[in-house]
Amino acid sequence: MLFFGDFGIDDIIALLYAFYSKEIDLAGVVVDYGNIPKENATRTATYLHEITGRTNVPIIGGAVRPLTGEYPIFYPEIHGEYGMGPIIPKLKKEPPSEFENFHEITTIINEYESDLVIVNVGRLTSLATAIVLYPNLLKRVKEFYVMGGAFLYPGNASPVAEANFYSDQYAANLVLTYMENVKLFPLNITNYAIIPEIVMKELHSYSMAKQDQIGQMLKPMIDFYSDWYKKRDPTISGGPMHDLLTLWAVANNEYFQYLRKPVKIDTSNGEARGLSIGDFRPYSKLADYPIHNIAIRFDYHQFISDVVKTFKKGLT
Repeated sequence: MLFFGDFGIDDIIALLYAFYSKEIDLAGVVVDYGNIPKENATRTATYLHEITGRTNVPIIGGAVRPLTGEYPIFYPEIHGEYGMGPIIPKLKKEPPSEFENFHEITTIINEYESDLVIVNVGRLTSLATAIVLYPNLLKRVKEFYVMGGAFLYPGNASPVAEANFYSDQYAANLVLTYMENVKLFPLNITNYAIIPEIVMKELHSYSMAKQDQIGQMLKPMIDFYSDWYKKRDPTISGGPMHDLLTLWAVANNEYFQYLRKPVKIDTSNGEARGLSIGDFRPYSKLADYPIHNIAIRFDYHQFISDVVKTFKKGLT
């Protein structure tokens, strides 16, 4: 799996899950702008590699700004300065000040080809750039798992659009126009991937008893994230693990239901910016958009059970 992330709290929980999982072979981590600046995200990625001991997994520098040319907006109030809520990474070794090695994704794709899965849980700028630079190479990738979109469902960046698609609508549309074998995980289901507080307390107690310092980081991060969500929406029970659910699907597809439907992204800068359009009409002939797999249901209880079990097993 090649991971593209913009290093908010749910990205980091997903990446830690990948480190803990015995079913996922992490081939590389592409660090993007998004929830926090790329520079801060690079420090966090370096810190995660140090504390997990997985320094053999390459860190690859991704985009610093969207294809729209706009200055990105960051969200420390949701994710913290370094994407870990209240936690500040303390590094043994500083990352390079200029981190421009994006071409290294070609080495990973050439090595694994049809065995490789790409998981993109942040803005799609870097993935779109890869498609522009290496179109034939990207066609060798087995599947793409993309967190993004909101189909006939309220958005979180605007009334109609999800943040990853809204923040760089050109990149999102480019990816979905030119890539096949894409699985989309929209807000329709990721909004329900909330880890209950009682489960989080149990997992934290277990991590404390086992002296698992990495496991002990989960609760402070998720609490920070959930507190912001609860302030915005008092009816919600916690912060949705959008990116964790998307990554979890890589090894757990049997617990998801998908619809294959034509999809396009509104690339305007108006009220519909970043809107994900799917043709769900019961007609024999639908809109002439690229067809993708849209996740519409998942087994919530299996998701929670497996996440807890995986983090309790400790690092592989």
